[in-house]
Amino acid sequence: MGQFKQTVALKDVKCFALHGYYPEEQLIGNHFIVDLETEFLPKSFDDELAQTVNYEDLNGIIQEEMKNTQKLLETVLNNMISKVIALYPFVETVNVSIKKLNPPMPGQIGHSFVKLSYTSLK
Repeated sequence: MGQFKQTVALKDVKCFALHGYYPEEQLIGNHFIVDLETEFLPKSFDDELAQTVNYEDLNGIIQEEMKNTQKLLETVLNNMISKVIALYPFVETVNVSIKKLNPPMPGQIGHSFVKLSYTSLK
């Protein structure tokens, strides 16, 4: 007999933030796109929000961490994952990525990309 695995995610969350290694990046800011995905074994299907991950909470975590200026996007991603795990300890995997649109460097670059993945050892 098989089991269900559930995914709850937000894709293409657009944000303006002041993340960046260089001081000028933290002054002028940039546009970012965030994806945050969780996977877990559902407890039940009783139509109750308490039995799943609320993507409203995921959006709150994204918005909060995008306002918290960091030098490295890796730090932003790690903070997001830590908050998801604290709020939903039953989550088995969390994948979160950030695209920085038009990063300030020579050449025509659509976006830079950083992804961090977490897998529970339970």
